[in-house]
Amino acid sequence: MMKKKLLSVLLVATMVATVFVGCGSKSSDSNSTEGAADSTAANSDYKIAMITDSGDITDMSFNQTTYEAAKAFAEENSVEFQYYKPTEDSDDARIASFENAVTDGYNVIVVPGYLFAGMIAQVAEDYPDVTIIALDCSEFDFSDAGMDTLPENVCSFTYQEELAGYMAGYAAVKEGYEKLGFLGGMAVPAVIRYGYGFVQGANDAAVELGNASDVQVNYVYGGQFYGDDAVTAQMDTWYSNGTEIVFACGGGIYTSACEAATKVDGKVIGVDVDQSGTIANQYGDDSLCVTSAMKGLAATVDATLTDLFAGKWSNYAGKIENLGIVSGTDPSVNYVQLPTETWSMKNFTTDDYKELVSKLYDGSISVDNSTDAMPATEISVKEYDNIH
Repeated sequence: MMKKKLLSVLLVATMVATVFVGCGSKSSDSNSTEGAADSTAANSDYKIAMITDSGDITDMSFNQTTYEAAKAFAEENSVEFQYYKPTEDSDDARIASFENAVTDGYNVIVVPGYLFAGMIAQVAEDYPDVTIIALDCSEFDFSDAGMDTLPENVCSFTYQEELAGYMAGYAAVKEGYEKLGFLGGMAVPAVIRYGYGFVQGANDAAVELGNASDVQVNYVYGGQFYGDDAVTAQMDTWYSNGTEIVFACGGGIYTSACEAATKVDGKVIGVDVDQSGTIANQYGDDSLCVTSAMKGLAATVDATLTDLFAGKWSNYAGKIENLGIVSGTDPSVNYVQLPTETWSMKNFTTDDYKELVSKLYDGSISVDNSTDAMPATEISVKEYDNIH
């Protein structure tokens, strides 16, 4: 769990507006020419760039939230900003985007996702004057890439996804759903923690309600972070056979769950950010997304950039912070949470949610963060082979 050094700026971070502006033409990367903010009033030498992973800034998830947070900070502080989209999903392409950004004069690079561990391992020490802020790159990701310690110009943040997943599964069962599904993207540790947390939360809620024998969870990984016909077909089968709600956990893979759900008045749970509004706009159904298991991505970006600009980089240099619950009384400041501003559940109330968060915070409820095997449960969990 992160020390409270970020908490002082977290309330500011949660108020950062998501802003969309017109396109420019600064980057040499394909499809990465978003306009830079006016820097005439800049009071520092920093220029901020963000590089997308295998997705895009319209993915309604990790890339989009990171992009919007970095862009909003840059505009608020009159600093130049640009995003870069690699030409393909490879370390070489991500390195090329990084080098293009540096050549263009950007010296603060924000990157979302474990895929960047390989890039960072290859460029960080060669560019000691470039500050790299990574989201969701764990020590294991860096170790697999051959980097056992981070250099002083790099920091990374991971999240306790098992807690956010637990909240979502607990809430769904308390709300009255008994036939649940988990659709993961790729079976990487962060996605697995979401899924296993979801199963643990559903199980505990069912045990409390006394209906564990009635609650079932279908569980599968799509093998990718986007929806397609094969994933939609699997979701069609689930929903047509009685699945009521699916936790769609993996970038754009939510589209397949939503497409299947709309055919039978099913429901979905979003991931990483509050996806209720975007899903409602995309599918014309305000009730389709019941809740979302969220990470504080925007808060992390804003807080870290704020401290960097204030000369407090030493708080982060060479460190990996694991973020989770920092308050048992105010869930809105936690780095893993359910969104209360768009709350639509009736049986599981915001007061119930606050009580749950309090118990997670004080240790009354513990959630296993292991990714080795499916947790033991009293509810029925049916695991399917990966779709791809």
